Amino acid sequence: MKVRIAISPGASPLDSSTLAAMIDGLEERTFDTIWLSDVPMGPMVDPLLGLAFAASRTTRLKLGANVVPFGRSPFVLAKELAQLDQLSGGRLLLSLVPGLDQPGERDALTIGRKHRGHYLDEVIPLLRRWWDGETVVHVGETFQCTGLALPARPVQQPLEIWLGGVGPAAIDRSGRLSDGWLGANLTPPEAGVAARRILEIADAAGRHIDPEHFGLSVPYARASPGDAVLAAVAARRHDGATDGILPVGRGALREVLSELVDEGLSKFVLRPAGAVDAWNEELDWLAETVLDLQT
Repeated sequence: MKVRIAISPGASPLDSSTLAAMIDGLEERTFDTIWLSDVPMGPMVDPLLGLAFAASRTTRLKLGANVVPFGRSPFVLAKELAQLDQLSGGRLLLSLVPGLDQPGERDALTIGRKHRGHYLDEVIPLLRRWWDGETVVHVGETFQCTGLALPARPVQQPLEIWLGGVGPAAIDRSGRLSDGWLGANLTPPEAGVAARRILEIADAAGRHIDPEHFGLSVPYARASPGDAVLAAVAARRHDGATDGILPVGRGALREVLSELVDEGLSKFVLRPAGAVDAWNEELDWLAETVLDLQT
């Protein structure tokens, strides 16, 4: 099993010099991937802009992102992602996500009351058809076109689409449509159950998902976090739990990752639960803690 470690800056906004220091540090220390998240209502850098910036500074580092497809024309999104894969020499990793449904998000993304899951069901096959070089004719709930062909194709054939989510509909969609699954806010046993269920759904649909294409986004803290950090992590679960969700310290982080590997997961996005004062120091700590787990 190939274990790969991605590092995310978390929820902190980054200026150009701080982002550059993080990117350069990940490349130098041989981490597998930088991972940026799409939070339209937050201060974080837009992931496609951030990854283009990262592509210009690196030659090896993979470029991963959660991308919210709403508010973008599916055709334009397909072109942007294909060209980002071209500019990076085929290093793009992609997970489509429905967003956090924060206050104002639906208005900002112009989706109103539209069902976000139905939109994903519609847009994922379109992206695949354009990346395959098809001229697409489509009349759907959220998008119509009478014959559009993409002027750019990704280097990777195929450019994989991973999904996330933990509810029944999200798990079903991952089995039916995804190339992999990147979950969040789950304990190792819960993540293992989700991964196995996705494989069952894919098998029933006559599809194959590589068993190594399952991972989890894992928040961590180097030392005991404050109440605000704990509350923010707890708020993302219905039961308010943080045990097994937020490892604190070097030993706990390694233990959680080991448990996840035992459950069959092998791709991990590590994100600091709180603010990072100095990324060089943070990356040194992470390298000493987890880099030897990459295989």
